[in-house]
Amino acid sequence: MNKIKIFRYKMKRILSAILLIPFAVFCQTQQRTITGSIRDFNTRQPVAFCTVMQENTNNGTLTDENGNFKISLIQDESTTRLIFQSVGYETGILQIDPGQNDYRVYLKSQSLNLEEIVITGTTRATMIKENPVSITPVSAKKIDQTAESNIIDVLVKNVPGLIALKTGPNISKPFIHGLGYNRVLTLYDGIRQEGQQYGDEHGIEIDGYNLERAEVIKGPASLLYGSDAIAGVISLFPYVPKREDGKLHGRLLGEYQTNNNLIGNGLRLDYSNQHFLFALNGAYRMAKNYRNPIDGRVYLTNFNEKNIAALIGYKSDRGYTHINLTLYDNHQGIPDGSRDSVTRKFTRQVFDDGDDILNRPAVSDKALNSYRIPDLSQRIRHFRAYLHGLYKAGNGDIDVLFGVQQNIRREFTHPTEPMQAGMYMRLNTLNYGIRYNAPKFGGIETSAGINGMLQSSKNKDATDFPIPDYHLYDGGIYLYGKWKQDKWSISGGVRYDARRVQWNDFYVGTNSITGFEQQFNANDPGAGLQFEAFKKTYQGVSGSIGATFRANQNIALKANIGRAYRAPNITETGSNGLDPGAHIIYLGNRTFSPEFSLQEDLGIHLEFKNISGEVSIFNNNIQNFIYMSVLADTRGNPIPDPQGNRTYQYKQSKAQLYGGEFWLAVHPNQWKGFRWDNSMCIVYGFNRKSGLKGKGPEGEYLPLIPPMMINSRLSQEFNPKSKWLIAITPGFEVEYSATQNRYSGLNGTETETPSYTLFNWGITADINSAENGSIQIFFQANNLFNEAYQSHLNRLKYFEYYGRSPNERYGIYNMGRNFVLKMIVPF
Repeated sequence: MNKIKIFRYKMKRILSAILLIPFAVFCQTQQRTITGSIRDFNTRQPVAFCTVMQENTNNGTLTDENGNFKISLIQDESTTRLIFQSVGYETGILQIDPGQNDYRVYLKSQSLNLEEIVITGTTRATMIKENPVSITPVSAKKIDQTAESNIIDVLVKNVPGLIALKTGPNISKPFIHGLGYNRVLTLYDGIRQEGQQYGDEHGIEIDGYNLERAEVIKGPASLLYGSDAIAGVISLFPYVPKREDGKLHGRLLGEYQTNNNLIGNGLRLDYSNQHFLFALNGAYRMAKNYRNPIDGRVYLTNFNEKNIAALIGYKSDRGYTHINLTLYDNHQGIPDGSRDSVTRKFTRQVFDDGDDILNRPAVSDKALNSYRIPDLSQRIRHFRAYLHGLYKAGNGDIDVLFGVQQNIRREFTHPTEPMQAGMYMRLNTLNYGIRYNAPKFGGIETSAGINGMLQSSKNKDATDFPIPDYHLYDGGIYLYGKWKQDKWSISGGVRYDARRVQWNDFYVGTNSITGFEQQFNANDPGAGLQFEAFKKTYQGVSGSIGATFRANQNIALKANIGRAYRAPNITETGSNGLDPGAHIIYLGNRTFSPEFSLQEDLGIHLEFKNISGEVSIFNNNIQNFIYMSVLADTRGNPIPDPQGNRTYQYKQSKAQLYGGEFWLAVHPNQWKGFRWDNSMCIVYGFNRKSGLKGKGPEGEYLPLIPPMMINSRLSQEFNPKSKWLIAITPGFEVEYSATQNRYSGLNGTETETPSYTLFNWGITADINSAENGSIQIFFQANNLFNEAYQSHLNRLKYFEYYGRSPNERYGIYNMGRNFVLKMIVPF
């Protein structure tokens, strides 16, 4: 108990210091403003809406329609540089002269989309070619142009090596190099997303219409982020106004998808001047059940989703402060895959007691083709409020993050009592982080910081309790450095983490009136102990060292070795019951030790006028790897309960994953507007537990390992000589997924997945809209030939099984043909 009090006392001291920083640093000094204009190097025409960023900060602006810009510097130093980025141009870098405040900048055109060169998702701004860790950025333009049902699927289309575990169109869990759930950390503006991400049946609680860019780190990132970044990081950045013209601007987005009749609308209002800024965003999406040529419409996959976000900020030459508020509200069905054995129509549950999954009534066509969410559904609400600031401190700077989140998750699974939640959990999280970036000394950039979270989860008025009420205290301290000289760039560091998890005895019993289980006190008659009290502290040391060698201006060689740490999550240690939304009975193990991985990465980055690309390979050895295995009978067949729910046990052993990915873009300098993008990724995953070598699908192969994926896309931008049509870009894409015969087949955990090929076609038009930028219209046809297929990481594949012959089918298929129309109108 004394250790807990000391820990809480230290946390209070840390949080108090964080809260005082904004007030301590905003003493006024003389403001320095840089102005200038940006022109095309060849034509001398202005470059409108070019991004202008101050190096090593998030301080930036946009040029106006005449190519002019004005930016107030956060740091007034002779070393300050400005970075200029615009689609179709090489990145420009300008060294600020102490005696000059006005500049004219010329950018050289290039076919490569070099807006993706400068990365700000690390401790300081870093060029991709100089970073030893594989990082793939995704711009706002790519996010807008990609027609998918959620933001994770959008990123999957743009990032080789990133795969999604899917439960219908609106539920996607990111996987990197064969690892997912709590092994992939999601950040929203630097704040770690905490939404009970260990669960299968819900996605990322983030508005995809309000993102400025995204970055995906593929590889161990525990050095900067602590536990849960063992596979990588998905960092999402919300929109921040940059025009500084003192005018109100906005954006209206509309979208329609034919497969599930998705209707999406988003509205943004924003304003910024030299010091103040604000942005207000709202979005609403609703969809019917999706369909495919085998299953027709898939019952309980419809949804509606609402998002609201607000940002206010202040900046000066001393730094900036942003305060953000977000609200996410998602109401959607919970598919279970039950069907009539003769007609193959989907059926619905109508009883609690006496429910027979084989004798349920069929779902009507009206209910299948409806926006109305059925009573058996889930409601997820996520609230977030946080402060993000960057402040000058001597010749260095301090980055501060402080936020609170609340995730409320309710699953309604009782047809006779539709307002009674089967599962009802509330998760409260307090996030904190502070980092000091020291001034460069002897060619070395150094950063030191602390970050972590305090967390509390509580079961509310529910009837199923898969995990206990728990408290979590997490913190870590790290030191990071980077040295750069001539052709070499070396970076690395070390980190220490500690996480304490505890809960008290948790009792349940049967309510004599309703017949449902509920939480009981220990002394209540009929109380049964479901979760015995638990208290444990996990500790881990992480680190990495990597180097990049610039062989010449076009080729960079990369190498990195990193050790990452992950504490077991609550469901892996504490679960003991049914998760009604996942349709899984989980059995945890409280004796588990933390996972530790050691990953080696090698890569080569190419950047020429006519081609660009990257090849990377990795090898990851994990100690104490935690995985699930289905509970089976003596014949090896899964044992379901009367509602068809399987039981999964968590186990621990050694594991090895290795593989790689490559991408190659062909963009001939003499063939303006043409681009041919190609990518491939492959992962092998093995359980290295003794006795499993050579067993193949019977225990040697890890579950949830994606097959080899190949993607190829051709596009051609045309620029007609028209006052109103700026550009029109048709594109054609082929997606190939190989057969996955390296699956975890022990006790029917997984089955082999056949190969498939999908064809997509689309066209984009940019229409002139005077001073507010261009109106963008996107039309996309996905799965053009309506291919019936199942991805290996489609959870619905296992929601219904009929037949044991290899020629008979398993479960539910992925989405069929889908036409998408999207329009974005700035004002």
